[in-house]
Amino acid sequence: MDFARLTEALASKSYDKIADICDDLMLQAAAEGIAYQDEWPYAIHFLGYLYVDDINSARFLWKSIPSTIKENRPELAAVWKIGQKLWIRDHGGVYEAILEFDWCQEVQGLLAAFSDLYRRRMFQLLVSAYSTISIHDTAKFLGMNEEEAKVYVTQQGWIVDVASQMFTVKKQEIVTEQKLDSSKLQRLTEYVFHLEH
Repeated sequence: MDFARLTEALASKSYDKIADICDDLMLQAAAEGIAYQDEWPYAIHFLGYLYVDDINSARFLWKSIPSTIKENRPELAAVWKIGQKLWIRDHGGVYEAILEFDWCQEVQGLLAAFSDLYRRRMFQLLVSAYSTISIHDTAKFLGMNEEEAKVYVTQQGWIVDVASQMFTVKKQEIVTEQKLDSSKLQRLTEYVFHLEH
């Protein structure tokens, strides 16, 4: 089976394309009647879904994997553990599952990118959901210790109240652009001209 497109996407760090490439290759293999299960990069395929936040497709992929492959690939089981933590919204558990396995070189880049992206998603969730939050909870959501969390969020403008062990969340300014449509401006000008004359 030719994994050149997948290898290229991994090398160029186009991680958002991994799941689609794997899906296409899997469909192609199935259409051609190629037995692909034994050599399939299930861990990468699964992480590709997680990277684009498609946990449902990841779950369906897991269900389609033959049990002998699940039992004989510890890295695949470790990736599944990350998926389980995401499914039950155990945010701290996601980071723990990432750190507790010794990942192969092929998966490390994609996993590091996913971890960083997940941390940014969690930060945006905190910004949108909280006005104040404890240092402990923030650290858990971001997969950091409390000191690292303090540094991370204060760089984003959050304020630390050491006495109460709480952060005051700095809401991000919403920038809205008004797009001026020249045709609307022309109609408005003609209307004003018509009213004046």
